[in-house]
Amino acid sequence: MQQDRVDMFVITNAKFLPPEKLQVVKERLSSMDDSKLSLVTSVELKDPTTLLLISIFLGSLGIDRFMLGDIGLGILKLITFGGCGIWTIIDWFIIQGKTKERNFNAIMMYL
Repeated sequence: MQQDRVDMFVITNAKFLPPEKLQVVKERLSSMDDSKLSLVTSVELKDPTTLLLISIFLGSLGIDRFMLGDIGLGILKLITFGGCGIWTIIDWFIIQGKTKERNFNAIMMYL
């Protein structure tokens, strides 16, 4: 793939991915052909900032976990009201990292 297209993809999606794994994505994109670019760009990436806000306001209902695809944890969090609030507060600090990791794994499925 052309280097300028790779750079453009990495720049536009840098906030959705873990910073330590951007180089891996860049290397994999450089080595693949242009026909797979449409597959990679069609991956739905979750915004870590949006999930943080949802976690702050609706975290005790488990909605943040449902949005990440952790259905079991979402149900458990809903039933326990966010682990009596403790689990909700912990998620405020880790939800952005989990979102970026989920986005990285979604992209890596196509690379």
